[in-house]
Amino acid sequence: MQEILNYQTHYINRHCEWIILLHGAGGSIQTWKHQINGLKDRYNLLALDLRDHGHSKNIAPSFDRYNFDIVVKDVQNVLNQVGIRKAHFVTLSFGSVLMQAIYERHPSMVQSMTLIGGIFNANWMIKAFVHSARLINAFLPYHMMYRIFSYLLMPKKNHQVARRVYQLQARKLSQKEYLKWLGLYSEFFALLRSFHQQALAIPTLILMGEEDYLFLPSARSFADNHHHSDLQIIPHAGHICNIEKPKKVNEAILDFLSNQKDSAEIPQTTEMSATN
Repeated sequence: MQEILNYQTHYINRHCEWIILLHGAGGSIQTWKHQINGLKDRYNLLALDLRDHGHSKNIAPSFDRYNFDIVVKDVQNVLNQVGIRKAHFVTLSFGSVLMQAIYERHPSMVQSMTLIGGIFNANWMIKAFVHSARLINAFLPYHMMYRIFSYLLMPKKNHQVARRVYQLQARKLSQKEYLKWLGLYSEFFALLRSFHQQALAIPTLILMGEEDYLFLPSARSFADNHHHSDLQIIPHAGHICNIEKPKKVNEAILDFLSNQKDSAEIPQTTEMSATN
């Protein structure tokens, strides 16, 4: 059995900041192909396969059911092995929920968050989606169910490539493994409520596809209520906008991180004079 998640690093030097890439449910490191190519010359990168996903199979210790403490610990173990104390996190879809759990438990690890296709406060559409997924799971195999919901999430012709990528990656997850991940939903809504209610202390970028009809409304609500968050909408893109519009997503990430560096380099006396 593996004792740690499968991961991939792209290292420049110790002076460069780290970006951690966290994929969504059913995804893998391959989700980040375009981001790795677009960011690896500017930042140290670490991309990982979550437990049961990609090449992270038979991770020890094993569990009959998962919770967020287990999944967060998996990620923390990788960062400890690589020697990363603090990093920028870039997440996709359900990875944004994992990011919320990481930030609540280990805020000192998080330098900034970029949440692509983020899932936030649970409006009626999200609740209906989650509960219907659990109901359908009772009589449909996971792969068939995932295929159906990938069409519901990404129904348009221009979503086809992203939809296909996720369908292919999801096949690596077995029915038994999927049922373990389903256990996270017992904490899912409570985590969303808790995160939505707290004040953010770090810069947060939210990137949403213009055609992400299911999750965009809650992303708008979250951004309206959190001072340190910036919502940017990617035109003519759906839920997995980092695959549909990789150039625009990469540019947004780089601009966001560059602005943080510029702010950090402003002398304190200049900041005070500008305020007065």
